Formats: sequence, structure tokens, C-alpha cells
Amino acid sequence: MPANTAAAEDRDIRRTWDILGGDKVFKRPIASRLDAHDALAHGLPAGVLKHLVQEIGLLHARNDQLEKAIGISLRTFQRRRETNKPLSPEQSNRAWKFAEILGRATDILGTQQAAEEWLERPAMALDRRRPMDLLATQAGVDAVEELLTRMEYGVYS
Repeated sequence: MPANTAAAEDRDIRRTWDILGGDKVFKRPIASRLDAHDALAHGLPAGVLKHLVQEIGLLHARNDQLEKAIGISLRTFQRRRETNKPLSPEQSNRAWKFAEILGRATDILGTQQAAEEWLERPAMALDRRRPMDLLATQAGVDAVEELLTRMEYGVYS
């Protein structure tokens, strides 16, 4: 893998790890895609949910957003808040992907607030659907990621 590709991958992984809580949540850093695979397969720590809800405005502003992003209802989150049971691999994957998308949108749009607002705003390139509403399926995630790639290159339509 070329050095610049590896550096970009390292930066993306670090950004995602930070959004999920970084040192506050994880016992050890996630420094590569293989580290991420292992963490996701075993289930991310329960602290990831707490951190996301505390730090990501759109997740604590509206009750349905956590379910769209991670696949956990607010009620389930409230019940699990006091336990240290890790997320399931599926919930872990969705949390990781949400953090990747939020991080990427933040890099493109300049601030996390702008990225969160973008996730909640209908996008013409997504047939006037909100990116947040598409995160429940892999096909929707692919469409959002494709739009972010186009935005990186200045192609918004």
C-alpha cells in the first residue's frame, strides 16, 4: 500500500476512533483496519453509546436518530446505560460506520455542527432524502458515501 494511502487510512481510523470516544472509551487504540475488525467483531464497549449520545447533538436532540444511526432505540439505550455489556457486532458496525460518515462529512464541510446539519437536511442528490434516514441499510450507506465522495470533488448534483 502506498505511503499516502496508508497515511489517509490511519487518519480516517483515528478520526473515527476519536468520534467514538477515543481514550475515554477504549482500553487500547485502534490503529489499523485489522484492529477495527477485531474490535467490531468482539463488540465495541458500551461507553461508545454514552459518548455518542453526549457528544453528537443530533443523537440526543431527537429520539429516533439513535435508532437510525446505530439500530438501538432510545429506550434500549436508557436500559443499557448502566450496564457495561458491549454492543453486538451489528450495532458496533453501525456505530463505526456512522462515526466514519460523520467524520468524513466534518472534514468536507468544515465543522461537526455543519456535518450534523447536513445529515438532517434533504439532499437533492439523494432524491430529497435526508442522509440520516438512509443509514439503516447498506444500500443507503453506500448512497451517502457516494455523495460524500462527489462532494469532496465538488460534484453536488
